[in-house]
Amino acid sequence: MSKVLIIEDSPTNMMLAVEILSSAGHVPLEAKCALDGIETARAEHPDVILMDMHLPDIDGLEATGILKADKHTCDIPIIALTASAMKGDREHALACGCDEYIEKPVRYKSLLATIAQLADKPASG
Repeated sequence: MSKVLIIEDSPTNMMLAVEILSSAGHVPLEAKCALDGIETARAEHPDVILMDMHLPDIDGLEATGILKADKHTCDIPIIALTASAMKGDREHALACGCDEYIEKPVRYKSLLATIAQLADKPASG
């Protein structure tokens, strides 16, 4: 069982992610914007973060950079989630600090496998 922070501004996508994670035995934490997500990550230190790339305050890549630059959150794996995947986006997200990249609509088995893989990695720092 992992604690998973979902940073997502779409109520429908949030509800779906919470349902998928809860039914798989994970503990979902919710944030509707990047700044709330950063605060939650610092306070709760989740095992994995699901980061929407298009958020209302700052974008997911900028939020990822903030989290990866913070010694308290730099070791938390971040999975980039995006609906507008273009050629080169995956590489760009990984170069910006995301640990994995998943396109929406999310395939829940793939998502759960990725969370399990990242949550089991030993801390690098």
